[in-house]
Amino acid sequence: MKNKTKNIIVTVGFVLSLIFILLINIVAEDKEISITERRSLTQFPEVSISKLFNGEVTGNFKNYAVDQFVGRDFFRYIKAFYSTNIYRQKDNNNYFEQKGAIYKMEYPVADQNVQKNANKIKEIYDTYLKDMNVYYAIIPDKNYYLKNDDHLKLDYNLLKQIMNEKLSNLKYIDIWNSLELEDYYKTDLHWKQENLIKTSNTIISGMNLSNIEKNYEKIQVGDFYGTYYGQIYANISPDKMYILSNDTINNCITYNYETKKEGKIYDKKETKDKYDIFLSGATSIIEIENTNATTDRELLIFRDSFGSSIAPLLAENYKRITLIDLRYVSSKILEKYIEFKHQDVLFLYSTVILNQDILK
Repeated sequence: MKNKTKNIIVTVGFVLSLIFILLINIVAEDKEISITERRSLTQFPEVSISKLFNGEVTGNFKNYAVDQFVGRDFFRYIKAFYSTNIYRQKDNNNYFEQKGAIYKMEYPVADQNVQKNANKIKEIYDTYLKDMNVYYAIIPDKNYYLKNDDHLKLDYNLLKQIMNEKLSNLKYIDIWNSLELEDYYKTDLHWKQENLIKTSNTIISGMNLSNIEKNYEKIQVGDFYGTYYGQIYANISPDKMYILSNDTINNCITYNYETKKEGKIYDKKETKDKYDIFLSGATSIIEIENTNATTDRELLIFRDSFGSSIAPLLAENYKRITLIDLRYVSSKILEKYIEFKHQDVLFLYSTVILNQDILK
């Protein structure tokens, strides 16, 4: 009898707990973004007869329920805590912490993806750029600079070998020795703009440009919770974000081909990712016009998100810099937007992007 009563109490308690959690999730206000995951959250799906019968509503509602679950971050932290502190796993979903910084394992080299991306660059060169000064540089992910670490890493020599063999007609600019671990954010994959003067000078020298004397003011713009923040259970403080400013950068005007609006190099409006302060974040094509220019030279940069923060440091040498992100625009329609006319050209991609099948 006692066991029966105990079972009833446990069952009723469990059912009441489910009802309580259900009610909380019903009345709780939906969130638009996740600060810890640095992404937009799924909203309640639009319901229609056609979507109901083809299963689209069910799939969208599942994503909505997972994203909007009350206490989502708490349960993610609990899972991460058990993975790394109780089960003693070296990582949580490929994220790991070392000496107060967070990293994501990038492994192995996807040979086919690297070759495909190299072929894409070669195709663009053959189609648009044969009579121009064309350069390329590879940005190492911050794991490259980790010492005495037994986590899996990319075979960086293999990746560079594939790129160099495929792009023999382009001049390679090696920037790897201009960087070190401290040049990257603790909570993010990106590099810190305030530490890129040596790297930008390396690129400028590699492109045979005059190294113009540049003075910058370093300005703090607040805390930065990077894309890795909150991915593991660790007591890690946010990064401090800084921008570099001078008269040239302040007077530059940007034109966003997607929004068809002019702006400034630093976009200080609040977004879910503070790294968007650099050239308003991800966009297919954006142009920087240097109103203080003493030259008519122009530069095309084919880039990923790393390029947003280093491009302003190259502005002094050019009248106009156009940044193209092939993740968001096909290379086959570039002539609709860009007049190719003997500009300097720089392909600037990170190892993380080159290892993915993502360029169009």
